[in-house]
Amino acid sequence: MSAQPDVKVSQESEGGYRVEVRGSGATTSHVVSVPAGFATELGWGRKSEAELVRESFAFLLEREPPSSILRSFSLDVIGRYFHEYPAEIASRLPR
Repeated sequence: MSAQPDVKVSQESEGGYRVEVRGSGATTSHVVSVPAGFATELGWGRKSEAELVRESFAFLLEREPPSSILRSFSLDVIGRYFHEYPAEIASRLPR
């Protein structure tokens, strides 16, 4: 099995992030938004929003290649495609 891609998360605005995924000879770029209150709803504090984005990408990359991940999306849509997302992402809270 190939190594997990490298995920770089950069905050661009309040609730707005750019995510770069590098691996398997390709790089993809994504614009991700975190709706106000969404991190709290999942049990994540506002302070760890960038980590929530990173863990959300780890979750997605376990299920699909980087090229299949939408180029621009809001984190709250992940649950529409993967119903287990809210419960699993809550279990990934930093200890």
